[in-house]
Amino acid sequence: MEARMKSQANADVMTAVQHLYKAIHAGGVDPRLLGLVHVRASQINGCSPCVFAGVTAARKHGETDERLHNVVAWRETPFFTEAERSALALAEAATRIQDGAPGVTDEIWDGAAAHFDNKQLSALNLEIALTNFFNRINRTIREQAGKTR
Repeated sequence: MEARMKSQANADVMTAVQHLYKAIHAGGVDPRLLGLVHVRASQINGCSPCVFAGVTAARKHGETDERLHNVVAWRETPFFTEAERSALALAEAATRIQDGAPGVTDEIWDGAAAHFDNKQLSALNLEIALTNFFNRINRTIREQAGKTR
């Protein structure tokens, strides 16, 4: 598959995105968990450049290959804490809102709220939303994984 267009970095957009990332990382959530959330949402959306970038960034933050290889099947593995599981469930529910999916139920929200305070929940929610934003752009323009710019 070939990209439909060459990505052009708009300075205003890049500044806005940098501010969003700053807010996300100021929320007190472990960067490794933010990386797992990013990878899982990107897997659901089939966004290969975001999966690639997410795995690369997660490794830089010390994430293990064992966990990265198993985030797609996090429910069936022993590798994730209850807090991580609640964040992954939140990411999946917030990402799968199309086609009549129920979205974030009270049970899913309450599970995450049992492990994270409001500032952390805001950071997780923003990470999920920003990931979905980039997933949709990349899927639309057929951005390719593994490219260096």
